[in-house]
Amino acid sequence: MTTTSATPAAEATTASPATAPLLDEQICFALYAASRALTARYRELLEPLGLTYPQYLVMLVLWEQGTTGVSGLGERLHLESGTLSPLLRRLDALGLVTRARASTDERAVQVSLTPAGDELRTQAARIPDAICAATGLGPTDIAALTATVGTVADRVRAASS
Repeated sequence: MTTTSATPAAEATTASPATAPLLDEQICFALYAASRALTARYRELLEPLGLTYPQYLVMLVLWEQGTTGVSGLGERLHLESGTLSPLLRRLDALGLVTRARASTDERAVQVSLTPAGDELRTQAARIPDAICAATGLGPTDIAALTATVGTVADRVRAASS
């Protein structure tokens, strides 16, 4: 009687369930699922303000830093200019920001809040508390989680360079 067995190559291409990575054990999936859930909650909170989530991020930087160059916004938000430019055009069209060439360098564009953009800060002030409530975490836990996730992001970016 002759027995046949799988070749080593065939065995190598068939992962057993015990050794295959499990979705729920992957940090990428946990972060992805959390990001989608948080972004959906932000979308609900931002709708009355007329902002999208990426527009809100731009506004946060401007509320924090004041007039900022487009390149500085891109660095802070980890966005390419091709993604950032349409966002800024829409915010400009909404009357929330203005864009102007820097007087010292014609190639640089400065983004500033308009009075309406600055006023929107007051309406947006409730959003962090609503997000905190949605997570069930207190402000200290949110701050610690934010720091940890930020460190992870920095290290992954550094490892990819």
